[in-house]
Amino acid sequence: MIYIRLFFEFCKVGLFAVGGGLATIPFLSDLGSRTGWFTPGQLADMIAVSESTPGPIGVNMATYVGYLTGGIPGSVIATLGLVTPSFIVIMIVATILAAFRDSKYVNGAFYGLRPASAAMITAAGIAVVKIAFFTGGTVVLAALSPKALVLAAALVVLTRFIDKTKSFHPIVWIAVSAVIGVIFKF
Repeated sequence: MIYIRLFFEFCKVGLFAVGGGLATIPFLSDLGSRTGWFTPGQLADMIAVSESTPGPIGVNMATYVGYLTGGIPGSVIATLGLVTPSFIVIMIVATILAAFRDSKYVNGAFYGLRPASAAMITAAGIAVVKIAFFTGGTVVLAALSPKALVLAAALVVLTRFIDKTKSFHPIVWIAVSAVIGVIFKF
């Protein structure tokens, strides 16, 4: 039963989250409050992990929630639920777009989706700020620790103002940050 609900809930998210992965955040926030599958703090952690791993953020978050809720089968089912509406819509649009390519109504509909996408992404950004500063996501709030702020300032100086270190590959700075974070425990 949990797998059917996971698929259905993520189908709804995939169907209405126009504008990319960040547009899924308000839907996921609502999903967490309705189902109890994750807390706002866990949502903040999911956002941080999904942003830092390869792949689309929406798919990463669906996989993460599915895994928390139903293990590996849940992660596969939630991911399939998220992408199924897009797949169906793309197949339908691809078959009929040629006939309506020059339609002013179709062009107007696509033009109207742009501000809707921007509004959803803005809402997602506001939701992330709200979670980070007012509900206590552990990963996001870790960036506000004094140690992390000193590390961030040092990295800015090393990557922007010191000629010898400006040309280092970004992976070097990621590794340095990880090592320092482990050593100083933050």
